[in-house]
Amino acid sequence: MKISSNNYSIAEILDMLKRRDLTVNTSYQRGTELWPSGPRSYFIDTIFAAYPFPKIYFYEDFDDVSGRTRREIVDGQQRVSAIEAFSKDEFALADDHAFGGHKFSDLDDEAKRAFLQYVVAVDVIRDATQAEIVEMFRRMNAYTLPLNEAEKRHAAYQGPFKWTMLRLSGDAGEFFSQFGVFTNRQMVRMADQELLAETFIFTKEGLYSSSPALTNKYYKAGEFDFPESDDFSNHVIESIQFIAEKFPNLRKSFMMKPYAFYTLLCALIFNRYGTGPDTVPYATTGRFAADAQRAEQRLLALANAHEAKETQGPYRDYVAGCSGGTNRLTQRTQRFDAVMTALQT
Repeated sequence: MKISSNNYSIAEILDMLKRRDLTVNTSYQRGTELWPSGPRSYFIDTIFAAYPFPKIYFYEDFDDVSGRTRREIVDGQQRVSAIEAFSKDEFALADDHAFGGHKFSDLDDEAKRAFLQYVVAVDVIRDATQAEIVEMFRRMNAYTLPLNEAEKRHAAYQGPFKWTMLRLSGDAGEFFSQFGVFTNRQMVRMADQELLAETFIFTKEGLYSSSPALTNKYYKAGEFDFPESDDFSNHVIESIQFIAEKFPNLRKSFMMKPYAFYTLLCALIFNRYGTGPDTVPYATTGRFAADAQRAEQRLLALANAHEAKETQGPYRDYVAGCSGGTNRLTQRTQRFDAVMTALQT
């Protein structure tokens, strides 16, 4: 078996498909179902944003009958199918992506050229049997880490709830990195999407103990419709902008620990927008904070007490809420009470 790395433009791949020099061999594919509109739009937007995506694998041999080189897609069918379908005007991009609402024919010449000239990384396999190809993929996947709960949900669900969380994590990514909420490794493994999903669940359930079953319930409910998508996204981004502008001293403090930041984000959304069930024992004020400067000082005091592990003193309940099972109801309630007091007084 021989493998060589190649680069093909999208225009070249489309030309191969048109000439039938490139076909799909379904015996290699782990799943032949086509992506729904959400994933396809996100993927095409990846191309317009000039981000790379994982390489595609072709098997190539020489057809003695036709005298032509024949290629089969052995991994990457859905990506190639999405590219071909978009080029044929079979779907329009979702409104929340670049060129939202546009089909390929609606694009200007510059955008069309950028799409067609995008370079796809392809590994071409030659002189291999099907058994060798299967073994190659088996060995490639043998050393990957087991999927965590967020990654399992990302693989299992394809509805608007999942894609809202994915898009929103991208919009908030720079803040998460600069303020120290998540490491790059944590974001790659979708910890940021997990936090955002749990923030939305707070707006429906109030303070609750986190569980994979409950998070899965919301992903499943949002498989076909997520009417709160725009409002929730706006509330998150506006809350994050408020933190960046008004609470700059919280950057990389212990208030940016994921479980502490989750509490702060929920409290800001609840206080400003009144988003949350009646079970949350606070009245909303219509503002993020009564006094932003004073609130920052009090939040920083909570963060410092957390860092110093002050189990005695005025912040002992908050510190207790930052230890043990930080995603349990008791600890979340302790943190929420302290943060809401900092925001409202």
